[in-house]
Amino acid sequence: MVVLTGKLTEGLLHAVGNSMNVALLRPDPDDGEGLEAAAGALRRAAGISSPYVLVAADPLQAVAAEWEAMWEIGAEPRGTTEFELRAGEALAAWRSNRFELPDYYLIAADEASPDERRPDFRLGPLRSVRPHRVAAVAAAEPAERAAAILTALSSLRHGPWWPPLEDIIGSARDFFPGSLG
Repeated sequence: MVVLTGKLTEGLLHAVGNSMNVALLRPDPDDGEGLEAAAGALRRAAGISSPYVLVAADPLQAVAAEWEAMWEIGAEPRGTTEFELRAGEALAAWRSNRFELPDYYLIAADEASPDERRPDFRLGPLRSVRPHRVAAVAAAEPAERAAAILTALSSLRHGPWWPPLEDIIGSARDFFPGSLG
């Protein structure tokens, strides 16, 4: 099971979902929004038999958004309060077995120059704890991005399973963007 996140458009999801060996799941509106919708999609994905099951919903989306917001340079500095609230919600849901982390995270991104790169929770703290469980594809055009996603699926490497979510959140607290090359 792979969580697909990043620059996702309808055209991209359609192209990836039309691949014969890929099952693409989106959040069900009946599951609500945010964490609950992603958790529901992951539960449904667990029952699908397909070489690749892509889920276009991330249970850590709110955590990622608040971590990234802490590092935005802007007029109004943001603290860690919102990050800690979202992290607490995710931990409570994870501890109550409402979701498990996916096998992999695959991030679809636009090609960007090094000067345009922004802090990314999945490519920073999440990748730092399990480098082989997080992959990124970058392409300028949606068609190229779809092809890159399908290629990346076949090249995902095995590695140790995720540590407990508490450890991942803890590493995010201590992670400074730019600390990994």
